[in-house]
Amino acid sequence: VAVLLLLLLVLGLQEAAERRRNRNRCFFNRTQEFCMCYNLSEETAGSIIQCLAATVVEFWGGDLEKYTDFPIRDLDDSTIETLGSLIVQKIIIGNVLVPEVLLARVLRFFSYTHVRELAFDSCIFQGTGDWSGMEGQSLPILSLSFHNVSCAPLTGHEPAFSSLGRWLGTLQELAVTGSRVTSLPCAIGRLLRALHSLSLAHNSLGDGSLAPAFCQGAFPQLQQLSLQHNNLSSYHGVCEGVGLLPQLQHLDLSHNELRAEPSSSCQWPPSLQHFNLSYTALAEVPAPLPPHLQVLDMSHNHLHAVDISLSSMRKLFLNQNLLQAVPSIRNCPVLDTLHLDNNSISELPRAEVKLLGRLQDVAVAGNPFSCSCSGAGGLQALAAMGLLGLGWPGGYRCHSPEQYQGWQVAQVPVSVMHCDPAAVVAPICVALALMAGAGA
Repeated sequence: VAVLLLLLLVLGLQEAAERRRNRNRCFFNRTQEFCMCYNLSEETAGSIIQCLAATVVEFWGGDLEKYTDFPIRDLDDSTIETLGSLIVQKIIIGNVLVPEVLLARVLRFFSYTHVRELAFDSCIFQGTGDWSGMEGQSLPILSLSFHNVSCAPLTGHEPAFSSLGRWLGTLQELAVTGSRVTSLPCAIGRLLRALHSLSLAHNSLGDGSLAPAFCQGAFPQLQQLSLQHNNLSSYHGVCEGVGLLPQLQHLDLSHNELRAEPSSSCQWPPSLQHFNLSYTALAEVPAPLPPHLQVLDMSHNHLHAVDISLSSMRKLFLNQNLLQAVPSIRNCPVLDTLHLDNNSISELPRAEVKLLGRLQDVAVAGNPFSCSCSGAGGLQALAAMGLLGLGWPGGYRCHSPEQYQGWQVAQVPVSVMHCDPAAVVAPICVALALMAGAGA
């Protein structure tokens, strides 16, 4: 028994040592060309050689502070050639304290690589770096993201932004999410001349922070803007804040508690086509809507009625609201998609069924349907045209009348004999009378 316990203790110590070693090394997934490194130190940095064949490399943990004063000289030709031969396309740095002075000295060496994406996750940026060495420097990085990071306020960093101007002028995608951002200096937007996608989701932006950030001349090529999960409350305040973005096509305001003030003269960018207003606690459709809107998502709100007239509207999402009737689509001539799942709609009138029949995708699952002959018949007609998609038939159940409660709508009999026997019996009686008259 003693020998067995000793053996188990030795094996346990070996396993613990192996776990410690594994927490301080790199692992390469050859199938996915992906490499993950944990808590790299001088002793275990040799394992990074495994990452030379990776296209995506992640570094998690470690102590970068000790390298702040490490002498970093210009690279020799052989090192530059080695960096140029790497196939890595994306680098993720997570859960570390990043001294800006070190970052400023190292970042310029990315110009010798093929890295297109650089991401920082759960990092703390410390101090102030000397960015003068980046003056006029180009980098291949086109996508830059920061998630759950802490740093000094961006306001006051304008000199650093200016030194990075040549590179920032080519950046195409930027995300600063979950980082308690309350404002964005106008100077940043004016440097980001080629940026087409900006995400500021899960931050603390308020109504008054938008106009200064999206000032005249800022973000001239911006097409996609994500502002979900912030502290925005004024629909018209947002409209005024982004009104100077000349190329804006996609705007996401979801998960902000908005209020729809009385209609104003605010003008949305004419280029805006995709608008996400889901989870915004709206009880009515706000006005004005962007004039050339093609896709509107107002799902998960408190809408009781909807009346929209947009000649360019193609897709309308109104699921998870309080609608009691199908909204009219007569003034949306090119609409092809309408989602009304999980509202309070009991029936689809014959006239509306006819209009819905010209669409390509209709979803009305999860409503309390009245399975009268007309109610069930309209849904069955839409299903026969292939319009109800994946929710049919399981998501369509009868709420009334009592004899059909809980039934799938698809199972309700809607034959002419069942629903309108007079329509069948009357012609038969007429025919019999005519035959009798002829015989006489």
